[in-house]
Amino acid sequence: MNSPKELAFLEDLYIATDWGERFAELVDQHVELLIEGCALYLAAGTGAHALALQARASDKLELLCTDENEECLELARAKAVAVNQETEFRLETPGALSFHDDEFDLVLGNGSMVAPPQLPEMIAEMVRVARPGSTVAWWLASASSFGEFFSIYWEALLSAGLNEHGAEVERLIVERPTVRDAEKWAEHAGLEKLASWTNIEEFDYESGQQFFNSPLITDFLLPNWLHAVPEAARGRVVKELERIIDEERHSGEFSLTLKATLVTGKKSRAQ
Repeated sequence: MNSPKELAFLEDLYIATDWGERFAELVDQHVELLIEGCALYLAAGTGAHALALQARASDKLELLCTDENEECLELARAKAVAVNQETEFRLETPGALSFHDDEFDLVLGNGSMVAPPQLPEMIAEMVRVARPGSTVAWWLASASSFGEFFSIYWEALLSAGLNEHGAEVERLIVERPTVRDAEKWAEHAGLEKLASWTNIEEFDYESGQQFFNSPLITDFLLPNWLHAVPEAARGRVVKELERIIDEERHSGEFSLTLKATLVTGKKSRAQ
């Protein structure tokens, strides 16, 4: 187990880059920054994308960034100082923000690493703190993401003698929201004029060993995937997964597919 500080450095090196840039591309392409006003960025991590947005914006746009990991925020603050930016980074929980209602002119939310059951609360809070008529945009890994892993996870559980945990695989698959689910949550929270975009992204691995040596997999995705498996049996499951990956790739690459989805809308003025 890595310490919170170690996880923050890993997030900065591997999540903010290869993972985060897939979503940042969608945001940069489809979300228009304000010329002036106050914007909020939830789950900003170590700040790479937020600081890039601030650099593109005018001096009249105030950007406030939040994350629930203090170690990530420390790295983000150090980056802001290094590039001479005054962007503020504050500790906040996405589903329980401390801000007043109708406070921000633009609200951005990184839901790509948020557990799916927590996403509706996060969206509701984003809409609550947005001013009526303002843009709210958030992004996530939507349904059918990681299908290649889930297709072999069930087989690995059977091979490891843990078939009683097979229902967990189905839960992980069905809890990942569809684009329509994401839009319904946004509508329920009070957004209108919804739009969404999805890019299909791939992460390629040359072997099962490389897959499980990847910090993205081992430190960020796998803990949730293996959460229901008894800790004493997880090593056995990983060994079976590695074996199956090597057998199925037939000397080629094992690809993990991500459905990167961005949803935007306007907060209803009637609220």
